[in-house]
Amino acid sequence: MMSLNKVMLIGNVGTDPEMRFTPSGNPVTSFRMATSWTHTSPEGERKQETDWFTVVTWNKLAETCNQFLTKGGRAYVEGRLQTRSWEGQDGQRKQRVEVIASRVIFLDRPQGARGADDAIPEDNNNAPEEDAPF
Repeated sequence: MMSLNKVMLIGNVGTDPEMRFTPSGNPVTSFRMATSWTHTSPEGERKQETDWFTVVTWNKLAETCNQFLTKGGRAYVEGRLQTRSWEGQDGQRKQRVEVIASRVIFLDRPQGARGADDAIPEDNNNAPEEDAPF
């Protein structure tokens, strides 16, 4: 049976990217991203809602995002959803759904910057199997 796990986001970077390295030396960069949507309530009032996502990038894509993304910038992120579980310091089981990005395009272009189409190549490698996100 076929299945599909794909997510595409356009939004604002909510935190400066944070880069770490796995024990085997692979770079991992994570950042928060906000997307907003507007709708009309049954009473006719226009409301805006914001959803927050944790985005994780690996390898060359991680290095590029760490170098060029900043809080407040706009970006397009394409990837898949992954649920990560761990035991907290309080002994409670915790879970987080993250976007494992395979492609990131910077939508804010400073003067003289490259075009968005040639900014960042797609990362088909994603997370190496032996490395955990953190």
